[in-house]
Amino acid sequence: MLRKALMSVLFMCCGIAATAEQVVIAALGDSLTQGYGLPQQDGFVPQLERWLQAQGEDVRLINAGVSGDTTAGGAARVGWTLTSEVDGMIVALGGNDLLRGIDPAVSRANLEAIIQAADASDVEVLLIGMQAPGNYGVDYKEAFDAMYPELAEAYETGYAPSFFTGLTAEGDPDAARKFMQPDGIHPNAQGVALIVETLGPYVLDLARTTQK
Repeated sequence: MLRKALMSVLFMCCGIAATAEQVVIAALGDSLTQGYGLPQQDGFVPQLERWLQAQGEDVRLINAGVSGDTTAGGAARVGWTLTSEVDGMIVALGGNDLLRGIDPAVSRANLEAIIQAADASDVEVLLIGMQAPGNYGVDYKEAFDAMYPELAEAYETGYAPSFFTGLTAEGDPDAARKFMQPDGIHPNAQGVALIVETLGPYVLDLARTTQK
């Protein structure tokens, strides 16, 4: 990132050896990020932070997940999420937009506003995609599914296709049920661990990108 590059140059010019700084990543999301229904230590953010540290990375994660939040809610609060200490941001929003049947064009505009805010703050982004069910119709599904990879390409962010890839890797939805809470929507602690194993490498890339 620009500010870290400038600091490195300053250290070199002063004859001081530059040391690696802790990377701070905010996870902007909804109940999946927040850790709904789980003890604090079993939620997505704490498990992901432990996974990253086990890879030898000095990373601190900020849980900016709010249960029930939509992309509009994320766009409304991204400004105070992007504090001066934040180097990178995971954006995992859209599930509640689906539940409410919000127009994909509206969701897309909100996600774009979040990414633009991160750009303005010189913060790297990992955008996590999501796929709409077929019951909203073909046009809705195509528009919703496409907005994530298209925004990631347009703004050159990191991109992970789905939050739930770790649970559905074998292509058997029934097999994933044992990793879900009784509501069938939120993962249990074991499910979160599988999700972290899949998303972890993407977040690891995000953390390392901020160090450049």
